[in-house]
Amino acid sequence: MTQEHHMTVQRTARFYTMGHVKPGLKRVWFVLHGYGQLAKYFIRRFDVVADDDTLIVAPEALSRLYTDAEYGKIGASWITREDRDNEVTDYLAYLNKLYDQVLANHDPATLHITIMGFSQGAATACRWLNAGHIRADRLMLWAGFFPHGTADVIAPEKLTNVAVTYVYGEKDEFIAQLPDPAAYLAKLQTDLPQMIIVPFDGTHVVDREVLKGIL
Repeated sequence: MTQEHHMTVQRTARFYTMGHVKPGLKRVWFVLHGYGQLAKYFIRRFDVVADDDTLIVAPEALSRLYTDAEYGKIGASWITREDRDNEVTDYLAYLNKLYDQVLANHDPATLHITIMGFSQGAATACRWLNAGHIRADRLMLWAGFFPHGTADVIAPEKLTNVAVTYVYGEKDEFIAQLPDPAAYLAKLQTDLPQMIIVPFDGTHVVDREVLKGIL
């Protein structure tokens, strides 16, 4: 008889930063990439956010994969449907440890903290905030897909004092595939009435000019 087992092991996780952890730091952004992306490229989009008072932190998901048939391009994924609960447990432990390490010499209450998730990273950002280990002033969900609304990944009361923004491109090829994109966006707004929805003329990408405009 075949039996499934689990064991906890150490992993080496990778993350990138833009800016410096220093006295007087005012803002920290934790930015979570989408499916099939790498943090070292994703973080480049946030050069319009970085300044002397702002630190950008881009964690990379723990699972990597080849994203083309020639095995030339590599990306990372936060989760699949296989052994899903344990994948969530593992990445939450990783992200919590990263948060603690980055802010070890700062009182998080004195910082303006943004948690930003793009595409697959949007649900990851919600689960992370929902777990309760971290605090944030703003949750930015960029082109995220929530099949049954946001209730699956975050309780509304966790966002009582958090500004929430949903950003999407009006030409986003994935949102366009939904049976009724307008109904989908309306459901998100119903789930989180305080959510500000920001459309822009673009595709499934973090647009630098749009990002700069909603800071």
